[in-house]
Amino acid sequence: MQRITKFLQSTDPVKWLFYGDSITHGAVHTFGARDYSEHFDERVRFEMGRVTDVVINTAISGNTTRQLLAEFDWRVRQFAPQVVFVMIGMNDCSTTRNLPADEFRQNLQQLCNQFAEINALPVLQTTCPILPNTTPDREPYFAEYMQIIRDVADANNLPLVDHHHYWEENRDKLYYWMSNPFHPNGEGHLAFAHLLFREMGIFDANSNVCRLFVP
Repeated sequence: MQRITKFLQSTDPVKWLFYGDSITHGAVHTFGARDYSEHFDERVRFEMGRVTDVVINTAISGNTTRQLLAEFDWRVRQFAPQVVFVMIGMNDCSTTRNLPADEFRQNLQQLCNQFAEINALPVLQTTCPILPNTTPDREPYFAEYMQIIRDVADANNLPLVDHHHYWEENRDKLYYWMSNPFHPNGEGHLAFAHLLFREMGIFDANSNVCRLFVP
C-alpha cells in the first residue's frame, strides 16, 4: 500500500479505475444509494481535495475474468489508469459458468500482467461472502476462489484488500449488509468503502463519508 500512498501524496492527478462484476457495478442492489466506488470518489476528490483526480467504474454485471480479459482494451487500457481496483470471482466460482479454479488463477495472473504492461498498479480485492445455504452452484467453491485472489496478490507483491475476511469476522452483520445471497446493499457498499479507506490509510472518523453509519 506504500505505492498507493505515493499517489495520494503526489500533486499530479491520478486516474483510479474500478473493474469487476455486478458487485462493483453497484446497480439495482444498492436501491439508489452510493456504491463503494462513488464513496471513494467523494472521499478522494472532494474531502481530500484531489479535485483533478478521475474515478472511473467500468464494472459490468455478470462478468467473470473472461470478460475482464476480453474487454481489457476498451474498459481499461484506453483510460491509462494509474491504479485499478479489481474485485472479481463471484461469478467465476459458479458451476453454471464452467470456469475452473485453475483457469481463474491463470486469468487473474494474465490481468496482472496486462496491468503491468500499461504501468497500472492493480489492487486486488476479495468480495463479500455468500449467505449460508443459498446458492449451491457457488457456495461450495467460493472460498477456493477467494484464496486464489490472495495467492495471486502475494505472488505478485500486490496490494490486497480482503473484504471477505473482514466480513467473515462480522458474520452477525451479513444480513444487514446484503441485498440478496451474494450482492451487498448500500450498507454493504459502505462497509466496502470504509475497509478500503482503512487499508489505504485514508480513513478519517471526522469526515462525512467515514462518519456514515454502518449497521
